[in-house]
Amino acid sequence: MKSKLEVWQQLNEQGIHNINNLFYNLTTPALYEQAVRRREAMIAHMGPLVVRTGQHTGRSPNDKFIVKEPTSEKNIWWGKVNKPIEEKYFEIIYNHMLSYMQNKDLYVQDCYVGADPKFRIPIRVITETAWHSLFARNMFIRANSDELKDHNPEYTLINLPYFQADPENNGTNSGVFIIINFGKKLILIGGTSYAGEIKKSIFTVMNYLMPLKGVMSMHCSANIGEKGDVAIMFGLSGTGKTTLSADPKRKLIGDDEHGWSSEGIFNYEGGCYAKVIRLSKESEPYIYETTRRFGTILENVAMDVFTRTLDLDDDSLTENTRAAYPIDYIPNIEISGVGGHPDNIIMLTADAFGVLPPIAKLTTEQAVYHFLSGYTAKVAGTEKGVTEPKATFSTCFGAPFMALHPSVYAKLLGDKIKQHNVKCWLINTGWTGGPYGEGHRVKIEYTRAMLNAALNGELDNTEIYEENFFGLRVPKQINGIPSEILNPRNTWIDKNKYDDTAKKLVGMFKENFKNFESYASEEIIKAGPK
Repeated sequence: MKSKLEVWQQLNEQGIHNINNLFYNLTTPALYEQAVRRREAMIAHMGPLVVRTGQHTGRSPNDKFIVKEPTSEKNIWWGKVNKPIEEKYFEIIYNHMLSYMQNKDLYVQDCYVGADPKFRIPIRVITETAWHSLFARNMFIRANSDELKDHNPEYTLINLPYFQADPENNGTNSGVFIIINFGKKLILIGGTSYAGEIKKSIFTVMNYLMPLKGVMSMHCSANIGEKGDVAIMFGLSGTGKTTLSADPKRKLIGDDEHGWSSEGIFNYEGGCYAKVIRLSKESEPYIYETTRRFGTILENVAMDVFTRTLDLDDDSLTENTRAAYPIDYIPNIEISGVGGHPDNIIMLTADAFGVLPPIAKLTTEQAVYHFLSGYTAKVAGTEKGVTEPKATFSTCFGAPFMALHPSVYAKLLGDKIKQHNVKCWLINTGWTGGPYGEGHRVKIEYTRAMLNAALNGELDNTEIYEENFFGLRVPKQINGIPSEILNPRNTWIDKNKYDDTAKKLVGMFKENFKNFESYASEEIIKAGPK
């Protein structure tokens, strides 16, 4: 492990001077002590650390920027997602942050991103709060004492939630900012305490670096069966990636971010960041148990301040309540964080219109089409201003974190599906029997049963029908599943209303896909709705 003097000298080289106290790679108990002493958090019954993030209880996508600089400018997918900021503004904000950090206590965690040693990136996370340091320790791959001796961070992230930008003079949209500078290998975050910004900023960096090395970078969960068969599940936050990947019969590789190299897949992270609103012990026992463990951080989860008992059903602060915990808090994990090439790819969508079938088998071309489309619903609380599910299209099932053009990721995915003969599925974890407000969400036990049937090969030779609007191939029967729910039209009382709603959704798909027609092949375009 590096000495504190060595770390101090490295910080000085970055312009970070006159620190009051430097807390380097503190352990979980030590960070607990700091967080409680500094009144950043409270300890709940059974030991988890409960924190509040203030007004920002979700990501702030309008406040995320990438510095327009020579080394990365030609590679970035500029637009609404990757908004440019001039180097001069980055320097102004950075210099103000350097001044702000003087005479303050700082917490430093040296970690890694990427379980595969060939693609592992050493990172450093600097925070002004103890609990954000614990978040980094939970979410990224911890370096052991021997590794810390030679750990030289390739990327440094500085998180100062109580430091505000000046939008009139700093080129930002508000006091909140998340800025990535690929040239300087620096990430600056300020004005928000929401810890997800730390995690997703590093993910954006990996989404930039890995494809340039021929590695497919994916917003997905992954697990592995008893026979060594690997499954990956694409989907936005709240669509079921974490829930469905935590299967007692399969080992969890990771719940959110992975790379797919020429040798197989690997987890980027060392922890999980699960939504826990209305979490139940019966439906999600493994994740539920993490909310009762020392070391878990609970963001914006309701707690009785006298008894210190939790109320996971309380959404008074936000729907986006979160638990951040080390991945080994889940009992059945693949400790290496790596697996072979996927046998199955599942694309999860929460269809707020209640039109899509609960499961369908996709051709390679359909898989690429739906990957580029990224149709789902933004789940309440995940972003500021979203208070109920809203139909949306997020390319690559993670547009906010994709630094390169979608065609880069789509080509990598299509090539790997063909090369490894991967079976692809679309699963609707959203609504059935009507749209949001009229119908109801597909029961999780049904979704699990359909997913298991797909992974176990039960659906390989089953009889299918082709539904009329999207050309999706849907099984007619699945053991344990009422046959009527496999045809979503049958679940609607008003069949004409279903047809009208389906046509409306088809139109939305077609309008959205105009963004990709200039580079998608004719086969992929034809794989869309009829």
